[in-house]
Amino acid sequence: MNFSKNLAVLCAALILAAGPARAGTLIKLATLAPDGSTWMKAMKQFASEVTEKTAGRVKFRIYAGGVSGDEKDVVRKIRLGQLQAGGFTGVGIGEVAPEARLLDTPFLFKNAKEIDHVYKTMDGDLRKIFESRGYILLGWAEVGIVNVFSNSPITKPENLKDIKIWLWEGDPIAEEMFSALKVKPIPLSITDVMTSLQTGMVDSVYGSPLSVIALQWFTKMKYVFSLPITNASGAVLLAKKAFDKLSKEDQTTLLELGEKHFRELTLASRRDNEKSMGILKAKKLVFTDPASPAVVAEFEKAGDDARKALVGKLYSKELLDKVQTALKTFRSAKKN
Repeated sequence: MNFSKNLAVLCAALILAAGPARAGTLIKLATLAPDGSTWMKAMKQFASEVTEKTAGRVKFRIYAGGVSGDEKDVVRKIRLGQLQAGGFTGVGIGEVAPEARLLDTPFLFKNAKEIDHVYKTMDGDLRKIFESRGYILLGWAEVGIVNVFSNSPITKPENLKDIKIWLWEGDPIAEEMFSALKVKPIPLSITDVMTSLQTGMVDSVYGSPLSVIALQWFTKMKYVFSLPITNASGAVLLAKKAFDKLSKEDQTTLLELGEKHFRELTLASRRDNEKSMGILKAKKLVFTDPASPAVVAEFEKAGDDARKALVGKLYSKELLDKVQTALKTFRSAKKN
């Protein structure tokens, strides 16, 4: 009897000494990515490995396909504490850190190697900016090259004036780009695009080949302009408040797995965008090329004009100079 009492006292003492058990953390994450997409597969793999490596201390609940609203809605819900994280394209990133949209400006990059170099160069600067706004960058997750899809052929800037092209409502990068090209787009939420294509309110869109297939917009299109207008960024961001509640060990796990899985997602997105080009061609969409090298130069000048116009609005001249210097140095080294 005394032995049982002593054992009970000892167990109680050990429990008190250990302190209260740390409750598991549930992170609610929302994204526009449809279920079954490359993005969602990567998200689920990341979430599963985080739960496994933290022994269940950190779990994710993922809301896919825009069920939590547009990206602006997701940012608002994170601020209210209804969500803790989001998988964002440039529009959502811009709601958090407008400076990061510099990497989305039109005709900035010529190939994937340039993209990787600049993202690596700017990573530390942008992480600090995100953190100053109350977010932790879990990883970049590139959406990929962006093309214009239309129902009439595009081979030069003038052709853009003859179409009713969608503009992601409130996206300053796209607004400035179309302004530089002297085009008047039709602003809509991304969730209203398909309905607007069906009614004829718009007859042209822009997006990565993969996303245009995933969203089924390609079913309303006939042509694809082969010159990418930009490379769309993507990122997975976590509210710093939620991150700070985790142990140092779990924070490290989250960051390491984010870097691993979302880098893999970027590479997978690139492969899938390549495959998507083949799918679009098989679906009889016609790819059109710029009419001449002079036309390419004209588009690139519009991109440069848009970048300069956004200095002081989204980012500083110092940040722009840093990106352009990194690109210039990389291109020079490649030539040599």
